[in-house]
Order: sequence, then structure tokens, then C-alpha cells
Amino acid sequence: MRGKEIDCAEYTKEMNDFAAEARARWGGTDAFRAFEQKTGNLSAGELRSAGEGLTAVFAGFGALRQKAAADPEAQAQVRLLQEYITAHFYPCTNEILSGLGRLYVSDSAFAENIDRAGGEGTAAFAAEAIRVYCG
Repeated sequence: MRGKEIDCAEYTKEMNDFAAEARARWGGTDAFRAFEQKTGNLSAGELRSAGEGLTAVFAGFGALRQKAAADPEAQAQVRLLQEYITAHFYPCTNEILSGLGRLYVSDSAFAENIDRAGGEGTAAFAAEAIRVYCG
């Protein structure tokens, strides 16, 4: 889920690594089971497209990162993120979204990918906007 072009083999490896880590962390949750059900039959191209869409959502956060996290545009971007995750991956409740926001700044791989999509500071901005959104 990088902002720059990567080859298919590298992308597939990245996605497989992410899936293995996600299974280890959340494999027993309903959300992970929903993720597997929703994405299990997708082709590599469809998964890549979903990932690119998510990258675009984070690029949107990057374009807003000079605003306050509580700004209506930032809050609309959080809502867009939540809806995108729900539509393409798993039901993204406010509780899950809140946890993702914390993960975006506590996990260096997530932070690096998000900052790559939207510019330095995007992960921290998205996390703060999510915190405000989830109250």
C-alpha cells in the first residue's frame, strides 16, 4: 500500500506479510473472520485495487494535515476511512477505528506506509482526527 509504483511480486509479498501479521494479532476476532470472508476470493489485482483505494484515503488525510483534527473536513475524511474499510475489508466500528488510530502511530510499519501515502505527519494527523471522531 505504497504511494509509489511497486512490482506485483513485491506487492504480493507485502500483502502476504501483512496478512500473516494480522492473523497473528487478530485471527480470533469476528472482524478478522469478516476480513477473510470478504477478501478471501479476491484476485491479487482486486486486493491491490482495494489497497490503492486505501492509500488514496490516506493521501486525503495528508492534504488536510495542516488543518485541525476536529475540522469538519478532517472529520469527513475519518468517516470516509471508516466507510472504505467497512466496504472493502471488514465492519469498522468506532471501537475498531479507535484501535486503528492508535496503531497508525504506535506501529512503525503502519506509520511509514501512511506517511508515504500522504506526507510526513499524516499518520499522526489521521490518528488524532480518529481520536476526535471516536470521542
